[in-house]
Amino acid sequence: MAKTCMVNREAKRAKTVKKYAAKRAELKRAIANPKLSFEERMAAQAALQKLPRDASPVRQRNRCALSGRPRGVYRKFGLARNKLREATMRGDVPGLRKASW
Repeated sequence: MAKTCMVNREAKRAKTVKKYAAKRAELKRAIANPKLSFEERMAAQAALQKLPRDASPVRQRNRCALSGRPRGVYRKFGLARNKLREATMRGDVPGLRKASW
């Protein structure tokens, strides 16, 4: 089980990303727009840099939905490898079963 503070920090980051998503998209469009003047584009870049660091979606980390484990997480299921194995053995994941050959 991951530390509760780390899981809470990740939830806070997700909330911040969602809050600033529209503003970041607008500023990024302005920066990439060649029709704007150089000064306007630089002003947009400065405004983007003034936003909180945690507003960037790159800073988010995939975590297991059950245990909060940060590594070995399968995106398709949202579970860490060990929790995915346990769920598969119980039959909770439809269409997934342990390999045997």
